[in-house]
Parts: sequence; C-alpha cells; structure tokens
Amino acid sequence: MQYRVRLIESDEGWSVSCPALPGCHSQGATREEAIENIKAAIREWLQVEAGESGVSKVEEDIVAI
Repeated sequence: MQYRVRLIESDEGWSVSCPALPGCHSQGATREEAIENIKAAIREWLQVEAGESGVSKVEEDIVAI
C-alpha cells in the first residue's frame, strides 16, 4: 500500500503525518528519519485497526499487472 504523508520542518526537526489515517503521526531529527518513523507508525496503526476490527492478520505485498 502507498500512503501520502505530510512533512513539516521546524527548528526542532521534522514532524510527519498520514492524513488518510487519523491520528497517525511521527517525527524525526532529519527528513529521512521522519519518513522511516512514519512508516513504522503506519504499520502499527494498521495492526491496531485490524485488531479492533477482528482481522487476524494484515500483510502488504507488491503486485504487478
């Protein structure tokens, strides 16, 4: 899956959020760190959502058509 993220730079580093997933936010000292952190936050968000919905497993894969 691919998600659009919003990155904001400040004096304290980078904050990042995923608008498609309410409450999914992270941060990092660098842009690259913030992106890696939001990837982890997105995975965790999806796992929690799956658990609350009764889904037993969430997997991601890439397919070409």
